[in-house]
Amino acid sequence: MGSSNGQRLGITEPISLAGPTDDDLMRTRKLEKYLRDVNLYESQEEAVSREEVLGRLDQIVKIWVKKISRAKGLNDQLLQEANAKIFTFGSYRLGVHGPGADIDTLCVGPRHATREEDFFGELHQMLTEMPEVTELHPVPDAHVPVMKFKFSGVSIDLLYARLSLWVIPEDLDISQDSILQNADEQTVRSLNGCRVTDQILRLVPKIQNFRTTLRCMRFWAKRRGVYSNVAGFLGGINWALLVARICQLYPNAVPSMLVSRFFRVYTQWRWPNPVLLCAIEEGSLGLQVWDPRRNPKDKYHLMPIITPAYPCMNSSYNVSTSTLRIMMDEFQRGHEICEAMEKNEADVDWDTLFEPFTFFEAYKNYLRIDISAENADDLRNWKGWVESRLRQLTLKVNATTLHTWLFAFFTSIKVTLILLFL
Repeated sequence: MGSSNGQRLGITEPISLAGPTDDDLMRTRKLEKYLRDVNLYESQEEAVSREEVLGRLDQIVKIWVKKISRAKGLNDQLLQEANAKIFTFGSYRLGVHGPGADIDTLCVGPRHATREEDFFGELHQMLTEMPEVTELHPVPDAHVPVMKFKFSGVSIDLLYARLSLWVIPEDLDISQDSILQNADEQTVRSLNGCRVTDQILRLVPKIQNFRTTLRCMRFWAKRRGVYSNVAGFLGGINWALLVARICQLYPNAVPSMLVSRFFRVYTQWRWPNPVLLCAIEEGSLGLQVWDPRRNPKDKYHLMPIITPAYPCMNSSYNVSTSTLRIMMDEFQRGHEICEAMEKNEADVDWDTLFEPFTFFEAYKNYLRIDISAENADDLRNWKGWVESRLRQLTLKVNATTLHTWLFAFFTSIKVTLILLFL
């Protein structure tokens, strides 16, 4: 792995090894203060309670795996060594989560602990009986099967990976490709989140600068209405990969510089050239990786942002012609504001960059979708199903619309959820 002393991190040499000026350091201090003032950091109490919840969850899956091992009649030695382990990924693992954010977690279990019967059966039953668990909602048929719930008020998304090992060691390293040996498709997908998150942290030169910059870009994207995977924009992992690449290109830059370089680089980016943090490995397990020369569907990806862990995939296949155009306009706006800030123009500051996008002023026409259900559980299921189909709706509308003003008409879809208790 490279570092910021001129060794290479990433697939090209850095654009610049320059460090910050006094002005850059001052702008970074102002940016950090701004991010604190808008409440992007959790309190110490909340951080402690999350740690406690993760510790409890780890204990629960260890009890669960012993219970099912006993029920399946495993020998005494295997019974004694029976183990499962909790890993985190996503914004929590990257260290950029805010107050009240979900924790993405992965339970890794041995070969004899099945997904259907044991994870969605026995473990689900155990959680149901625990008073600290609320809003338990299993989604076994999702693209990546998940159990969603609140544990002592903390929102958890729990995935399951079933490895081909009889015993899960406590010091298991899931970054090794061999972990994917004989794994089913759902396990590969479930492991992917953790493997990608850990790889990002290995491939950025200065983790603290990466974290502050990513916090900033996530907040900016939400304010400007371009943070949403289901609507064809970019989600958390996409923004993390884009920011990580800028950190590689400017290894000694501080956050205010990295934000400015982010807009400068991506305003000029020639899509569909992919954003890569490392070379795409073919791997020895024969899993399909992103390759537009070999896989016809990869040719049609408009804004490829490739995950750095085997099997490398495009994380942004949802992007459409119109959402890409909107994002490029936003990058241009960001670039102009950052340039003005660097020239110390009086009326431009971080507030200007983070100004919320006025959707209802920008678009006279828009499509609103109301959904309703008889109770909270039904609404959760129904909402998930509708959200999973929004991308198809926007693509079909884009494809059949002749007038460009209608592109904007449907690109951002406001979903209003109306809960009707009958």
